[in-house]
Amino acid sequence: MNHYEKTKSILHIRPNAEFILTGDELTWIDETQTQPTEEEIEAGLIAYEAAQIAQAEAKAEAKAAAQDKLAALGLTVSDLEALGL
Repeated sequence: MNHYEKTKSILHIRPNAEFILTGDELTWIDETQTQPTEEEIEAGLIAYEAAQIAQAEAKAEAKAAAQDKLAALGLTVSDLEALGL
């Protein structure tokens, strides 16, 4: 797990956590949340990546639904752009 992934994982499982990550060394400075274990961090990365995929899928589904609604009304994306929307 690289530095970026570890940071994202920690922030996913401990939102707004206060810590310093230098290389692989985690220094926990948060006084309100407990320091996660390595196992929690590894599981957190899997959960973070799954949440990102779910968010992207939901966004794509919402876009498709909006385009279907436009088509049902006889409108296109170009029509909306012409209206400044």
